[in-house]
Amino acid sequence: MSKPSIVLVHGFWGGAAHWAKVIVELNRRGYDSLHAVENPLTSLPDDAERTQKMVKQVDGPVLLVGHSYGGAVITQAGDLPNVAGLVYVAAFAPDAGESLAQISDWRAAEAPAAGNVVPDSDGYVWIKQDKFRESFCQDLSADEALVMAVTQKAPVGSTFGDTISDPAWKQKPTWYQVSTNDRMIHPDSERQMAGRMKPRSTIELDASHASLASQPTAIAELIDQAATSLA
Repeated sequence: MSKPSIVLVHGFWGGAAHWAKVIVELNRRGYDSLHAVENPLTSLPDDAERTQKMVKQVDGPVLLVGHSYGGAVITQAGDLPNVAGLVYVAAFAPDAGESLAQISDWRAAEAPAAGNVVPDSDGYVWIKQDKFRESFCQDLSADEALVMAVTQKAPVGSTFGDTISDPAWKQKPTWYQVSTNDRMIHPDSERQMAGRMKPRSTIELDASHASLASQPTAIAELIDQAATSLA
């Protein structure tokens, strides 16, 4: 059996291009069936449906990889029969009936960036531009952080309350990456989510929430490890 195709799922405050460095690294490693979903970030059902549509277009097995909120999306969308496994990158991994808001409440007082996230009058939620780097990607260059801040893709606020129905991580093999300097999701919350999934492998990186951009080689290595074990 050949290695699975890889479908990358972005999180809040960014789009598919957040995976740029990981895509290049995976391509260098010989992966030529790479796909990155561009989700609307309008609701968990909408994003899960969009992700499933892409997965259904891929022939053969798929490894789903989710960053941040993308972890909730692959948890909801990953029950398709051709999804062979799930990789979580500094990501939410809710249980049945659980929402992002509930998980965020676990250690809300200890999440340094919590106060830098604000809703606008239309119900979209943004990270303050002048606080973006220190909140989301403090280990990226000022220029990279500026581009991320200006091009951020805001989710609809109600998405934080959307709940998971049947978590795919209870049925599929999983891998998890913890960012030890994450200011958006507390690292201990990441460890707690990873622990209850009983992943085949958990790695910890000295990284911000944007580990996919600051440590793409290590993230690609984890994805490669997962894909190789599924082949």
